Amino acid sequence: MKFQTMGNKKKPVILFFHAMGVIGESSYRVADYLKDKYFCVMPTSTVYCQNQKYQSKQDEIHQIEEYLQKQGIEKITLVVASSIGADLGLTFLSQTKIPIEHTFFDGGQFAQISRLTRKIMVPFLYLAIKSLYWSKGATLSKIMWCSEESIKPYFIEAGKNLRYKNLYRQMMDSLEDKEFPKLSEEIQRTIFFEFGSIEEHYKYRDAVKNACPHSHFPVFQNENHMQMQILDPEGFAKMLDTVICTD
Repeated sequence: MKFQTMGNKKKPVILFFHAMGVIGESSYRVADYLKDKYFCVMPTSTVYCQNQKYQSKQDEIHQIEEYLQKQGIEKITLVVASSIGADLGLTFLSQTKIPIEHTFFDGGQFAQISRLTRKIMVPFLYLAIKSLYWSKGATLSKIMWCSEESIKPYFIEAGKNLRYKNLYRQMMDSLEDKEFPKLSEEIQRTIFFEFGSIEEHYKYRDAVKNACPHSHFPVFQNENHMQMQILDPEGFAKMLDTVICTD
């Protein structure tokens, strides 16, 4: 992994888990509105790091915990996990010993997919992500609902460094067809599972509600996947600050 930060590390910590096909810096636009009040930590998954080998979700978690320990961080104020980043974020939440005060999942891809199906998906995902690098972002609108210029550089950089075997290992280790991690009622009450009402991932909402009935389940009406985060980073940042301050 590689790590980028914004803000003063003496301030409360916000940890970001990024979506598929982008790098950690994709959270810059949100973090920029939070950096005066918080210390924002933005890791990039090993999948998109040059000359690094993806091992497992447990290894990714170990790298994050090791980095936070070196920074002297003993508590996380907020975890923000987007799309497939929510898969890693939920595992992190269930395994880490670091206290986490709040968690916000934006369009979490909480799919539970068979190993064979995930294996079949890999070449298609690889070509889709690579195409963003080859086309300099021109294929973005075919992959997502938008072609927002401000996020293209993060897709292009991810596509540049992506290797097939790393993506394969990640997919074999993610979106598993297993039960969701068991979380205590106390932890559940600190989690927000948000979906846009017209995004494809909305179909996972009922499964998550059944697994974590004590959590919060806000819906962004008439919004698509990660739409607020992408088109209104300032508003998204203010919302996160409200979650922290008012629960």
